Amino acid sequence: MQLRDAHPPRGRLAPSPTGRLHLGNAWAFLLAWLAARASGGKVVLRMEDIDPERSRPEYADEIMRDLRWLGLDWDEGPDAPGPCGPYEQSRRLERYAAALDALTAAGRVYPCFCTRKELRELASAPHAAPPPLAGDGSPAYPGTCRNLTPLQRDEQLRQGRKPALRLRCDEISLAFDDRVAGPQLHTLAQCGGDFALRRSDGVVAYQLAVVLDDIAMGISQVVRGDDILTSTPRQLFLYQLLNAAPPQYAHLPLVLDAQGERLAKRHQALTLAELRAAGVSSGAVVGYLAWRAGLQSAPHKRSAAELVPGFSFAPLPREAVVLPENIADILRGLG
Repeated sequence: MQLRDAHPPRGRLAPSPTGRLHLGNAWAFLLAWLAARASGGKVVLRMEDIDPERSRPEYADEIMRDLRWLGLDWDEGPDAPGPCGPYEQSRRLERYAAALDALTAAGRVYPCFCTRKELRELASAPHAAPPPLAGDGSPAYPGTCRNLTPLQRDEQLRQGRKPALRLRCDEISLAFDDRVAGPQLHTLAQCGGDFALRRSDGVVAYQLAVVLDDIAMGISQVVRGDDILTSTPRQLFLYQLLNAAPPQYAHLPLVLDAQGERLAKRHQALTLAELRAAGVSSGAVVGYLAWRAGLQSAPHKRSAAELVPGFSFAPLPREAVVLPENIADILRGLG
């Protein structure tokens, strides 16, 4: 598959304003920013606020403050108008609807009336054959609604059931060369089979929105956590259907807490806002993360700009980055 070739390359920071940024977010955004700036590229900031129930404008404002505090800037974004806007997904809904209509007209989309509970029960039924697993360990979609007749669909609608919209996937393998994880080869079945393009509540799914946005914004370089690695073949398939060239990908090892759990909202003490309030400097955060990324030999203060000339993915660890229990004390100690 021919990759999108942009000169200079265009990278992006794509936070979801559903909470405060934590050290795991800082790790991913710092490395994404460095990858773009080290190659003389542009950086686009996009707010992935597509979920109206979870996204908050106050979080978007705080995210931009935190990114600037880290020393990360952007060339286009919600507060920096450019030719590819708007830069908030909540303002791009018409574009998503048009793409859904086109895929539906091509026979690629079908309604799925399965609830999450029903799919979980199906996967755990005691006498059923074990369902195949997606790359993230979750059960692959078994195709329950794939071949419903029009009469069967009408009956579901008469019962008041609201369908999700799923993409009819082909039985193909998709290969890509990840800049961190190396060569990858996955079937769409291994990645979960037919996947949702729109949820039953009408919210457009991540897979479709991110591909359409990256195409529209000319993104040629995507740096993100390896928890999304199995989403990439799904997105590559969408690029094929949309006749667009995909970006180059780099999937980073995750940052975990001292117990080996990925960072989440419950880790309030590890948010950038809390660390800043506790006296931690941005240089300490950047310097510590740079050390864990193999970009410097010791954990000492650095600015993001100072890391640009020597940046490379080569020294990056392949295993998850586990934070010590006393990480806040360590960061304070760096000055």
